[in-house]
Amino acid sequence: MAPMSIHGVESISVIAVEDAAGPFFEPRSRAFPTATPEQWAAADALDPAARTPGGEWLLRFRSYAVRVGTGPVILVDAGIGPAGSLAADWAPVPGRLPDALAEAGIAPGEVSAIVLTHLHNDHMGWAVPRDSPFTEARVVMQQADIDAYAANREQAGQYDLLVEPLRAAGRLEAIAGERVLADGVRVVPTPGHTPGHQSVWVESGGDSLLITGDLLVHAIQLTNPELPYASDMNPDEAGRSRITALSEARRRGATVAVSHLGEAFRALAIS
Repeated sequence: MAPMSIHGVESISVIAVEDAAGPFFEPRSRAFPTATPEQWAAADALDPAARTPGGEWLLRFRSYAVRVGTGPVILVDAGIGPAGSLAADWAPVPGRLPDALAEAGIAPGEVSAIVLTHLHNDHMGWAVPRDSPFTEARVVMQQADIDAYAANREQAGQYDLLVEPLRAAGRLEAIAGERVLADGVRVVPTPGHTPGHQSVWVESGGDSLLITGDLLVHAIQLTNPELPYASDMNPDEAGRSRITALSEARRRGATVAVSHLGEAFRALAIS
C-alpha cells in the first residue's frame, strides 16, 4: 500500500487502504444485464483480479487517505465497518479500515475530514458515530443524498445512525455542488449512482487524480461507460456523469482511484 504521490507546489499523497474484499451479492450478469460476452472478455483482460476462478465478481472495499503536505488527512469513504454494521447483510464484515490506516502510519486523530462519495452502506461504515474511531472528523456529504435517505429512513438506517448523530455532534458538513477541501483537493458532484454521489479531484501542478467512488465499480465501465448498472438509482444520469468524468480524466491524462476494482490506481492515457 505504497502512497501515490502527486508533486506540485506542495506534495499530496494519496494512499489506498482496503477495508475488506469479497464477492458481490448477485451474479455480475445481473448487475450489468446488457453487457455482451465480448464486453465481459475485454473487461476481464483489463482487470483480471476482479473475477474469481468461479466467475464471481470480486469486490475490494477501499478508502483513500489524502494528505496535503504534512497536514491532516482527508479520508475519502469509510468502508463497510465492523461486525453489526449496516453492510453486514451482504458485505464481508468486519472490515479492518482502522488497522489498515495504522499500517499506513495514520492515527485516527489525524483524520480531520471524511468525504462520503455516497451513502450506500459499504462506503460509510466507519463514519457511523457509534462505530467510528474518527471522533473529531467532520463528515462531508451532498445534501441530495441526505434528502434521499431522509425520505427513506424507515427502510434504511443511514439517516438515523449516520446523519442525525453527526448533525447532533456538529460534525455533519452538508454541501450542494462543488467544494474545495484543501489546496488541490476538490469535491465535485457526479450524480446518478445516488442523487448526491460525489467524486474527488486531487490536483497538483500538471498532475491529476480522480477518486471515483461508485461512479466506476467495474472495468467494464472503463471500456463501455454507457452500460447501465443495475445498482445505479438513475442509470441514465449515472452514465452521463461517468462519460463526462472519464472524458475529462482522459483529457488530462489523469489517474483514477477506484473503490472496487482489482487495482487501486489506474492511469488513463491522454486522448
